[in-house]
Amino acid sequence: MCGIAGIVGDYKEHQLDAMLISQHHRGPDTTKKYNDDCFATLGHNRLAIIDLSSQSNQPFIDNSGRYILVFNGEIYNYIEIKEALKNQYKFKTESDTEVLLAAFTIYGEFCLEKFNGMFAFAIWDNQEKKLFAARDRFGVKPFYYSVLNNSLFFSSEIKALHAAEIPKKPNEKVWASYFAFGSYGMPNETFWEDIMQLPGGHFLKYENENLTIKKWYLFEEEVAKQPKIITFSQAKDHYTSLLKDSINLRFRSDVSVGFNISGGLDSSILLALVNLQENNSRINAYTFYTNNSDYDELPWVEKMITTTNNPLAEVLLQADEIPVFTKKMALQQDEPFGGIPTLAYAKIFEKARKDGVLVLLDGQGMDEQWAGYDYYTQKNDATIQGVENSPYKIKMLSDSFLSKAEKPIYPKIFDDEILNKQYRDLFYTKIPRALRFNDRVSMMYSTELREPFLDHRLVEFAFSLPVEFKIKDGISKYILREIASEFLSNNVAFAPKRPLQTPQREWLADDLKEWVNGCLKTIENSCFSEWFVKAELEREFDSYFNGNIQSSFHIWQCISLCQIELSVPISN
Repeated sequence: MCGIAGIVGDYKEHQLDAMLISQHHRGPDTTKKYNDDCFATLGHNRLAIIDLSSQSNQPFIDNSGRYILVFNGEIYNYIEIKEALKNQYKFKTESDTEVLLAAFTIYGEFCLEKFNGMFAFAIWDNQEKKLFAARDRFGVKPFYYSVLNNSLFFSSEIKALHAAEIPKKPNEKVWASYFAFGSYGMPNETFWEDIMQLPGGHFLKYENENLTIKKWYLFEEEVAKQPKIITFSQAKDHYTSLLKDSINLRFRSDVSVGFNISGGLDSSILLALVNLQENNSRINAYTFYTNNSDYDELPWVEKMITTTNNPLAEVLLQADEIPVFTKKMALQQDEPFGGIPTLAYAKIFEKARKDGVLVLLDGQGMDEQWAGYDYYTQKNDATIQGVENSPYKIKMLSDSFLSKAEKPIYPKIFDDEILNKQYRDLFYTKIPRALRFNDRVSMMYSTELREPFLDHRLVEFAFSLPVEFKIKDGISKYILREIASEFLSNNVAFAPKRPLQTPQREWLADDLKEWVNGCLKTIENSCFSEWFVKAELEREFDSYFNGNIQSSFHIWQCISLCQIELSVPISN
């Protein structure tokens, strides 16, 4: 896990230096640069995970000297690819970095189809003076870019582009859509004008000041290619085999690996499969709690962990930490993030780093591939589990601001409505924003996060199966529960879904009321006050403080706006 940055075209060296300084937390081990006269400059912040030697530092140059690579992520199947290429390329390191570049020199853009991993990378061709960059299938690793004054700037984080003197100006359409519809933007958008992101499963080329972007991962075609499974038993066996292999691949590391655990089904399966690894008693487990019995899953976690010998680190988050921590997290995230649960999650990575555990595995992705949310079977467009009333309070928005909002419309590529909702969550809503939150959280503490359940083989196969394998007699994620029952007790495997939460609603209404009120006053006295109807804004806050706390999302939206520093006035 690292940070990448670069400029193609007219640049000043101090711009790249500023970009790399702003991303230092992503790779504190080594920082290096490459310059190609006045054509391009590339930089890299390294967090060493595989092949810790200096030979694997980046920017990495291929044997011919023609191609220069900066790479963020991991190619989990690099050993198998290296074996296939050993007669066509002379390797000098044990890194997945060199395997990635070797595959590109041999296969060109088609190398992407061979990678099982999470990645965002850029390759400069110093012979033809052109750039090729790509992002993994689901967009686990970030890639932001901006074209300004006939130059292409790219980086792993938005703050790096602002450090390179890209003007910091809010994208009012995205902000308005966030408040009106809860949208975090489409896959190519950010909350900042003139800063875009390369969508997951896409690559870009930049040559002679011309930018082209192409989708390389055709998910629906890969789903159609899946083996035709007839029986439930066959499907369960095949998926279990893929699942075990995915876990095994993600334990490839030259540093310590641990995992995150909650009391839910997905996390429980992760615990069971992690403990199939050799020397499993030395694999650290991490969980958070808040000392609130209505939300904490600590009793479940402690009960499960008694079946293994894993050391368990229990990380406490308290209400009085929230104001300072939120400000710190807002500066790290660059855009609105997922509230107090994100802060609790961050403390896990802080603890892991102190323990010397630099890689953590997580259970993200199962609900989207196995139809785990209640709204999948409801006839609505909901994207939030277990909420009856709308969490979006558009009455508090001014007409001029609300007019800029665009309700997102998501493609429906399957004939089945449940599959289309899963597809929406996988590529447009839940997974993209969770991956963004989690990438910044892990990188905040210079640690690497791996999501074994987002192995593309697992997702493609799950999508190809009939709905009755996923939902049976009202029980969601049915096949997954059957798999889990082979490793876990039935009261865990068939327990109802419990959203992973914190006492955010209660804390914001009571313990943190003074701080929340301060955020409200800050907005009212800022240039962003014109986004709101003051009386309605205050009415919503008063209603919340007086006990209407079914949803705290609109309160957190305002906190997000207050905490993220915007350096220029709103345009008229």
